[in-house]
Amino acid sequence: MPDFLSFINDMLWGSVMIYLLLGAGMWFTWRTGYIQFRYVRQFGKSLKGSFSPQEGGLTSFQALCTSLAARVGSGNLAGVALAITAGGPGAVFWMWVSAIIGMATSFAECSLAQLYKERDSQGQFRGGPAWYMARGLGMRWMGVLFSVFLLLAYGMIFNTVQANSVALAVSYAFELPTFATGLGLVAFTLLCIIRGLRGVARLLQWMVPCMALIWVIASVIISLWHVEQLPVILERIIRSAFGWQEAAAGAVGYTLSQALTSGIQRGMFSNEAGLGSTPNAAAAAASFPPHPAAQGIVQMIGVFVDTMVICTASAMVVLLAGHETSLSGIAGITLVQHAMEDLIGNWGASFVAFVVTLFAFTSIVANYLYAENNLFFLRLHTPRNIWLLRAVTLLMVMAGTLLSLPVVWQLADVIMALMAITNLTAILLLSPVVRIIASDYLRQRKLGVRPVFNPARYPDIQQQLAPESWDDTPRQ
Repeated sequence: MPDFLSFINDMLWGSVMIYLLLGAGMWFTWRTGYIQFRYVRQFGKSLKGSFSPQEGGLTSFQALCTSLAARVGSGNLAGVALAITAGGPGAVFWMWVSAIIGMATSFAECSLAQLYKERDSQGQFRGGPAWYMARGLGMRWMGVLFSVFLLLAYGMIFNTVQANSVALAVSYAFELPTFATGLGLVAFTLLCIIRGLRGVARLLQWMVPCMALIWVIASVIISLWHVEQLPVILERIIRSAFGWQEAAAGAVGYTLSQALTSGIQRGMFSNEAGLGSTPNAAAAAASFPPHPAAQGIVQMIGVFVDTMVICTASAMVVLLAGHETSLSGIAGITLVQHAMEDLIGNWGASFVAFVVTLFAFTSIVANYLYAENNLFFLRLHTPRNIWLLRAVTLLMVMAGTLLSLPVVWQLADVIMALMAITNLTAILLLSPVVRIIASDYLRQRKLGVRPVFNPARYPDIQQQLAPESWDDTPRQ
């Protein structure tokens, strides 16, 4: 089985996914007028406006924190370490590239999710890739296929990955039995997911920024402590990214292919741009200003923070300790703990265990919300099915802490690729709509008015929308 999964991964990530991700990112960068570069200065204003509560949905900031909770998990620590182990320091460079280009892809998918959202029976906005596949493309079968992939990934496999990293980290740092770690994760997860979408969003809007700041501040302090090594680290990242690092003096030489594949693969697992997961949170927001592009811009911030800030923080810890090759045979999270121990002392392993527990816990909770959201699309959101999903989620969390699963990351990569192929196909087919959304938003910004989406300006799009989704939007 591991050999078969390895073959599938090599086939998907060695060619198909690399070209598809980079191609889609460059396409949407062009089609949206290079929006991730044009609106860097607007990120602060977008965040300020994202706190405004609107009727019928989460605030944009709550949606951003929910999506960040899913993004910021063990992949930001263990995944980064594995990427450096497999592709060398150059993998960090390609993670940065995947984030910069992926910001445009994230804008496209999250704007579409906002556009094609609809209200459920409780008045809460719901949407995501399955909805824009069904409404925008008229292909409900495609939405059903995507929902099944997402339920497998976020209801099962990804939670196992998160729990496995927590169990390894806690066991190494505190010698706590994995069974106890599993029970604790299961109990806290259950207490959160029964609160519903709004309750979880209120929790995540303060928990996610706090946990991210803890890790980033620690990394910045460590980097400043070793500031004289930073120019050398940066040079190694650039040289290794293009295969220029020679195998000499005990160092390992990495090829361009190794660095590129590992960096983009782990970068996408972390920031999820193009994967189709984040739009599930983006659609739940009552965006302010009331325009689909506004939520797309807010969610671009999530890609930037996840990869350019948090993943870079993890990479600096690993590279400053110099363990990217000497400890390549151990688990990714344990590699980070070894690195932190060497940099700040024995308590470093405990600190990493604490951080990865926070990251993984919030990720598991957000993953469940994504899975539950797609039960609504499949029209299977009965109380019995929702509790069945909760039981499966908790079972997979427990399994991840108890079992040694060497194929977990490989399974995650395969299902992630299948989700991405389905989602990227849909948003590429809908790229004319993405261009309309972006140009309409930019047009109003140039006029100096608050952007407001008026469906009546676009009759072809208007007839695809849920009747109640934009009816209350003020016209201008």
